[in-house]
Amino acid sequence: MWGLELLIPLLLIIKDVSGQWNVWVPRDISAMTNSCVVIPCTFMYPSGIRPYRGIHGIWYFGQPYPQLFPPVVFKSRTDIVHESYKGRTKLLGDLHQKNCTLLISNIGTEHSGRYYFRADLGGANIYTYPDFSELKVLDQPNIDIPEEIVADENLELTCYAPDNCPENSPEIQWMYTDYLPEPEYTTDYVEESNTAVLSNTLSFIPRPMHNGQLLGCRVFYPNTTLVYERLISLDIKYAPRSVWVNVSAEVMEGTSVTLHCEVDSNPPPRISWLFGEEELLWDTASNVSLSLDDVRPAQEGIYTCVGDNGYGAMNTSMYLAVSYPPREPVVNGSLTVLEGSSVSLHCSTQGGPAPTLTWLKNGELVGTITAEQLSVLELLEITPQDDGLYRCLAENEHGRASSSLNITVEYAPVFLEESKCTVVREGVQCVCIATGNPEPTIEFFLPDKNITINDTDGRYNYYTHTDGHTSTGMIKLREKGERLGNGAVNVHCSISNMYGSESVHLELQQEKKYMMAVIVGTIGGVAVIAFIIAAVRYVGHNNKKENGNPGQDLVSKLENPALYYSAVKKDKQNLRKKVGEEGDYQSVGSLADLERQELNYAALEFLGGRSRDGGASGRGDERSDYSEIKAK
Repeated sequence: MWGLELLIPLLLIIKDVSGQWNVWVPRDISAMTNSCVVIPCTFMYPSGIRPYRGIHGIWYFGQPYPQLFPPVVFKSRTDIVHESYKGRTKLLGDLHQKNCTLLISNIGTEHSGRYYFRADLGGANIYTYPDFSELKVLDQPNIDIPEEIVADENLELTCYAPDNCPENSPEIQWMYTDYLPEPEYTTDYVEESNTAVLSNTLSFIPRPMHNGQLLGCRVFYPNTTLVYERLISLDIKYAPRSVWVNVSAEVMEGTSVTLHCEVDSNPPPRISWLFGEEELLWDTASNVSLSLDDVRPAQEGIYTCVGDNGYGAMNTSMYLAVSYPPREPVVNGSLTVLEGSSVSLHCSTQGGPAPTLTWLKNGELVGTITAEQLSVLELLEITPQDDGLYRCLAENEHGRASSSLNITVEYAPVFLEESKCTVVREGVQCVCIATGNPEPTIEFFLPDKNITINDTDGRYNYYTHTDGHTSTGMIKLREKGERLGNGAVNVHCSISNMYGSESVHLELQQEKKYMMAVIVGTIGGVAVIAFIIAAVRYVGHNNKKENGNPGQDLVSKLENPALYYSAVKKDKQNLRKKVGEEGDYQSVGSLADLERQELNYAALEFLGGRSRDGGASGRGDERSDYSEIKAK
């Protein structure tokens, strides 16, 4: 109970005293190393307290509690202070005037921290103020840098230097500003709560090119060797200003290629590789590479690199060409067209580079050459000559390919000039040749007998043959009496197919040649006989001179005409050849073999020198000898 009675008045006293013990010091204060600093201080104590044996003061460093033995910075009763403060501290204020201002000289960074003041009024009236002043000892000036520096936006950088040392006042300079565009400088002096700060503000508009460049602030004290500098590197944010990619490239099908992209921006962008609208790859970096393996033609096209860092976006594109041999061309299917119509032949393919397309017909150039992936060949008013195999050839430097189609032209039948009748040994042979598609049907008509011949019968050898679109028909009139009164053969040939028909009268084109062959054969035979007779007479005449009896030898030889037959036979063979060359034999298509044996010729047959009245051979007048010429 006694203890409680003593405690209650004590608590009341402490409460009353704590309400009046006050101190004012700057919460924060700064100074440069090796300079000095003045910490302003004013304290209060209860008015009811009478200082006993004067007023004394103590400055502590770090903590306000003496029992923890904090370093003593200054003590008015004695010079005993912490080793690090010896000769460096001085009380500038008058404690009796409640001024506790402290001067610290030649300070170092180790002196940074909290400083507490303790008032000693004697007896129990000793009080450590909880308020403190925090000292920051700087070895370089402070530069106020915005959290974000954006290109092309005005930038202000402020350099600060404390001015809390009465012995010296600092000055500020900016360094490395020669490359800046139109820099401006502003100096300011701020004093608050008995602390002073000198500042210098640099203003300019940064460009992307200034990113990473150095700026410096220098603080120096005139008439001293104290110089302080701080360098900063500008971190300027800017949108991508360039996107570099490979130049357009050409690669072979099946190989690999790597596409590189590098973006200049700050901060590093999100880089995306796009093929068309498809995103193939992305990463946040200053450069990204896209690798393509086993490249196919489908991967040919435009590749785009996009860089976006939040401050802007930029993209650059390149073209990747894939080289490969032409693919097999795609052409029309085979066509069957009617003469006079028009068609368009299409040929399309793919190749890298674009192939050259050429149209060939039966191996010969017929179409223009184009370096495209599509070629159209226009065939206008088609004729039978347009019938054939058409091939589209695609070529480039890596290979070739081709595709073909057939065009079949259908047309009405047409007579060929070889259609005619000729005289042969057995009679008259008529040949009718026509072309058409479908192959024409051939019939012969004998108007004098009102007979249509389209098949072999007993009287007429009817023969037909088809070769491609050409049809050949042939008949033989074995009786020469089948001619008209004027010596002409009256034979008509009719040709027809689904597109038309035609009839023509076949002329006997070789009649004159045949007669000439007979005449030539006859004259030739007479000439040979005359030559033999002359030779015989010459031989007889010589024998007469040598033997004196030529008549007997001549008669004996004439009685044996076979003696001279071999010589005559040789001339007759030569005559056959000549007649065969100049006669009426002509090959007609596949009928050449059939016609080969129909050689017209004139033959000579010796009748043993027989007289017209049946006299014996070799007798009588020599002028009565003769040969009879027969046509075979």
